[in-house]
Amino acid sequence: QVQLVESGGGLVQPGGSLELSCAASGFTLDYYAVGWFRQAPGKGREGVSYINSDGTRNYKDSVKGRFTISRDNAKNTVSLQMNSRQPGDTAIYDCAANGSDWGTFKEDKYDMWGQGTQVAVAS
Repeated sequence: QVQLVESGGGLVQPGGSLELSCAASGFTLDYYAVGWFRQAPGKGREGVSYINSDGTRNYKDSVKGRFTISRDNAKNTVSLQMNSRQPGDTAIYDCAANGSDWGTFKEDKYDMWGQGTQVAVAS
């Protein structure tokens, strides 16, 4: 079965850290760009970060310096390390795979989505 599965969500204190993982099954992530998106309560979905097939990365301005996206081709996963968490980071986080080599923050360019994982920062 071809799918993406996120894990690692939970509740953290402000300033805390959390790592999300996006695992692919049924296909190889190596040749895909992978993006992380989030949707906060009452807001639309926004792009947080993406990593291209060559390993180059991009981040939303508000998470630069706090979040790090990486891929482990041996494990067929893409991770999002989130440090210095802020209440504004509370959201449902989704990973998505783009059949192109190059990522984007445009969600309609992604072909496959995970089910989402909830992340909350205590206020």
